[in-house]
Amino acid sequence: MRRLIDNGTTPPARLPHIGHYGHLRKSYLEGYRPDLYTALAASEKLYEHCAEIDEAARSRIDLIMPQLARSAGATEALKATDPMKWVGLMNACRAQAEEIAKFELIYV
Repeated sequence: MRRLIDNGTTPPARLPHIGHYGHLRKSYLEGYRPDLYTALAASEKLYEHCAEIDEAARSRIDLIMPQLARSAGATEALKATDPMKWVGLMNACRAQAEEIAKFELIYV
């Protein structure tokens, strides 16, 4: 990313933290949407965009997970009686929620 040289009076702006889903979005833009990637990088909005996508994906997953767990039958009673089955169901629900978030937010 290119930056203009200034006279040193302004401190460099701190880039926002981008997590796992933000990095996925960034690599998707680099590989499949180079025009949008270049425009975001030139306007210095790339990291803000990726941070927003990361936050949106995490909140979407947190919203979907209880619904998927309920529909899969992963209850507290199952957790007490058969913890390995409960863990397997929750892992499957997590994978489904991540795929939904990736399809809706990251790979568009």
